Amino acid sequence: MEIKAVAIEIPEGANIILGQTHFIKTIEDIYEVIATGVPQAKFGVAFTEASGPCLIRTEGNDADLVDACVRNLQVIGTGHVFCVLLKNAFPINVLTQIKNCAEVCSIFCATANPVEVIVACTSQGNGVLGVIDGFSPKGIETSEDRIQRKEFLRKIGYKL
Repeated sequence: MEIKAVAIEIPEGANIILGQTHFIKTIEDIYEVIATGVPQAKFGVAFTEASGPCLIRTEGNDADLVDACVRNLQVIGTGHVFCVLLKNAFPINVLTQIKNCAEVCSIFCATANPVEVIVACTSQGNGVLGVIDGFSPKGIETSEDRIQRKEFLRKIGYKL
C-alpha cells in the first residue's frame, strides 16, 4: 500500500466541502440543497462513482468551480467522494442539510484553508484516510484574541 498527500485546489474567495457518499443521486441532491438554501451562491459540485462506469458526475451554476471540483477529484482519484466549491456562501449555510442527505456518509472537511487529502492506494483503488485542514496551532487564545474573534463574528453577521 502506498500513502500519499494530495494538495487540493481552492479558488480565491471559495470554500470547500469534501465528503464521502455512496450513490449517484448525491450530485442532484447536493445541487438542490445549495440552490434552494443559498440562492445567491455560486458553486460547483462533483462526485466520483465507485462502480459501473466510474465517472465523475458534475453539477453547479459556475463552470469554473465545477471544473475545479473535477480537477480535485481527479487528483484524489478515489471513488464515492464529493467536492463542493462555494462562493457567496459559507459551508455553515448548507453543511447541516448536506450531512442530512441520505447518501452522505461523512464530511472530511468544510473550510477555506489550504487542504491536503491523505490517500491510501492499493491494488483495488484509492481511499481517503483523512485530511490536513489548514495549519498546526501556534498558541493559545489570549484575551485580545478573544475580543477579535467576537468582533469578527459580529462583523460578518453571525452574532448580534
